[in-house]
Amino acid sequence: MAASRLVVGITGATGAAYGVKLLQRARALGLQTHLVVTPSGVLNAHHELGLDRGALEALADHAYAPGDVGACLASGSFGTAAMVVAPCSMKTLAAIANGLSDNLLTRAADVTLKERRRLLLMVRETPLNLAHLRNMIAATEMGAIIYPPLPAFYLRPKSIDEMVAEGVERVLGLLGFEGAAPHEWAGL
Repeated sequence: MAASRLVVGITGATGAAYGVKLLQRARALGLQTHLVVTPSGVLNAHHELGLDRGALEALADHAYAPGDVGACLASGSFGTAAMVVAPCSMKTLAAIANGLSDNLLTRAADVTLKERRRLLLMVRETPLNLAHLRNMIAATEMGAIIYPPLPAFYLRPKSIDEMVAEGVERVLGLLGFEGAAPHEWAGL
């Protein structure tokens, strides 16, 4: 069962479409999703996509409040395959990089790292300051994968949705989920 469990965090960084598409695609692949959305994540999803907390949580198999630090995700005994924070704000990155488990999302990330599971952070910010870069290094040194959702323009996407979908496929492929279908570069 743990091999099919994916934890998804959505924070207040721009790019809520990545978290939504990830949940949709994970469902299509038969993965069991466990979602934590921060209050800023809800605010941003509403602004960018017109979705409220209920609509976001309906996309997941299980949803938890950020303050529910007693939920199953807070324990390493609850097996999961991986965790993705999509998008990942610099605040959440800083908390993860410094072991500050102040809510369920950051605690779940801490558990993912301590259990040596895959943690992928779709960080969203530009330009980057020194604190951002240092936090990315710290998270990487602990085993996290820093994955800014940069579009692959060489695939000539025709819409934002195509760019988001390809980014999500690459994430699922990188995490080793069967059925992920990122485009492979065939060369020129």
